[in-house]
Amino acid sequence: MSMQSLLDQILRSANAGPGKTDLGKYATGAVAGGALALLLGSKRGRGLGGKALKYGSAAALGVMAWNVYRDWQAKQGGAAAAAPATTAASGAPAAFAQLPAPAQEDHSWTMLQAMIAAARADGHMDERERGLVEAELHRLEADPALRARVDAELRRPVDPAEVAARAETPEKAAEIYLASVIVCDSTSTMERAYLDALATALRLPPDLKAELERRAAAES
Repeated sequence: MSMQSLLDQILRSANAGPGKTDLGKYATGAVAGGALALLLGSKRGRGLGGKALKYGSAAALGVMAWNVYRDWQAKQGGAAAAAPATTAASGAPAAFAQLPAPAQEDHSWTMLQAMIAAARADGHMDERERGLVEAELHRLEADPALRARVDAELRRPVDPAEVAARAETPEKAAEIYLASVIVCDSTSTMERAYLDALATALRLPPDLKAELERRAAAES
């Protein structure tokens, strides 16, 4: 299983929506990627970030982030591109499928790291929950290296600056923030504080930050 495949399955599982998640169901492996999708949505029974977003894939998530950034850039009087750039350095989602496999994997891992950090911003994740994730990855026949990377990410201290450090471009910064917003519950004081700290670390202008949050809410 590739990192991109895992991320896509998590996003598809999130479309089950609030009220349709159950730890026992996911513990049996009834839904591909479901255990991690549930834990990213938290134990409170809500869907992913309280939103059954219609992304369905890492590429779709990137398209939305790019569109928001392009529209924001146009409002600033900048030269908005007519279409996403096609170079790997640009961070534009249209180029995602054209990237070599290692670059696609790295991009997907960045988004998954952002989502895991956001999910853990409220400080809740215990050994039992990590065990559910491990069991699900094993059921999906994820290789040991991928399982080890996810497990390490679930255990590391949450640091918004570390997450932001992977944003090489403004477009990628927007995508990282959008991936985090769909996981966080903005009504939670701790999660709201995390999002604000992440936006600062990503150097997102306040109006771009607000637009990313508005568009995420509009797609729920």
